[in-house]
Amino acid sequence: MKYAENILQTIGNTPLVRLNSITKEVEALVLAKIESFNPGNSVKDRMALKMIEDAESDGRLKPGGTIVEGTSGNTGMGLALAAIVKGYKLICVSTDKQSKEKFDVLLAVGAEVVVCPTNVAPDDPNSYYSTSRRIAEETPNAWYVNQYDNPSNTQAHYEQTGPEIWEQTEGKITHFVVGVGTGGTISGVAKFLKEKNPAIKIWGIDTYGSVFKKYHETGIFDENEIYPYITEGIGEDILPKNVDFSLIDKFEKVTDKDAAIYTRKMALEEGIFAGNSCGAAIKGLLQLKENFGPKDVVVVLLHDSGSRYIGKIYNDEWMKSQNFLDT
Repeated sequence: MKYAENILQTIGNTPLVRLNSITKEVEALVLAKIESFNPGNSVKDRMALKMIEDAESDGRLKPGGTIVEGTSGNTGMGLALAAIVKGYKLICVSTDKQSKEKFDVLLAVGAEVVVCPTNVAPDDPNSYYSTSRRIAEETPNAWYVNQYDNPSNTQAHYEQTGPEIWEQTEGKITHFVVGVGTGGTISGVAKFLKEKNPAIKIWGIDTYGSVFKKYHETGIFDENEIYPYITEGIGEDILPKNVDFSLIDKFEKVTDKDAAIYTRKMALEEGIFAGNSCGAAIKGLLQLKENFGPKDVVVVLLHDSGSRYIGKIYNDEWMKSQNFLDT
């Protein structure tokens, strides 16, 4: 009989699907790595499990302990599944810009959720970075995950996601396109792929209000680049240790409006029900279409499921309230 011993064994081996309509203006073969097929419906399941297993093995996470993490939602879901199977308590700290669905899902799988204001500096005591650390320090037998700087995040994608893409494309991949948040996905996949073929181009999708693109191009951390934005899951007002800028060939910024519109277009034109940052990744790819030739094989990673955004991106009234829909 073929079955998984528990839900964690179903993480990974997600499908690679050709995009046909939304990328019709692109000369290359464009393939989407659809990470919503993971049990927690996002790419973050991979690194959540890896971070927990590594912390267990070196004693940072002890039996019956409490896992504490700041998350925009998807990492929290991955951590929650592992916490259930392995017997840990989970406290997720997030920001008030995240969709209600993300919080509802975390509560449904037994996590405690603490919500912090979005529009404060990272070192503000009320930021979700500071609050996560404080809760971890104040909670007995707690472990603070810190996905931004935890090397197990990148390692998960070096061991799993990168090899999957290489095998699925039979080594023919020429470009990898992905949204950048903590940096684990892009850096881990890039490290593996460039070891196989240094000519493969790695392109990160950023958002307006984030520091990544300018820092990559100039080496300057410009606080003037930082302002509130709506797109969830990508961009940062800090420089996570997991973002290895030396492995990234280019950053491309996408507006909040375009990210939202192309998220919905993907559902309507491809039948792929994906999340907010996935629309940004697709639009970023299209903005870079002049760089692709007919022999190229472009893999774009679609981070999560549209189910997390029913009340926002897939809600006409919300879209109109943001001036993202005209009618």
